[in-house]
Amino acid sequence: MNSGTWCSSHSPFTNQTATKQRAAVVVSSQAYNTAKPDVIIMAITSQLRASQSLGEVWIDDWQSANLLKPSAIKPIVATVERSLIVRQLGSLTARDQSALRASITLILG
Repeated sequence: MNSGTWCSSHSPFTNQTATKQRAAVVVSSQAYNTAKPDVIIMAITSQLRASQSLGEVWIDDWQSANLLKPSAIKPIVATVERSLIVRQLGSLTARDQSALRASITLILG
């Protein structure tokens, strides 16, 4: 599974009390994904706000990525076991991956 691949995953709520099946994008590197039994993901939502919040990435090429409607990547990072990935559904374009990397730099420094 490569960085930029979006999938359906059992992702934890931010308070870690439960999980929900939702769209997410893999942000961990191929080296990390090969060496570890888990992957690092960020949540994807189709609930777009009037303006982007800090660290949020609107997916410009959402149709090319096989998303059903306009979507955004939320600045919520989680590490999940690979077994929690239900299925791979598409990949972000190079342009959207670049915007995602810039967002990760912004939120993590």
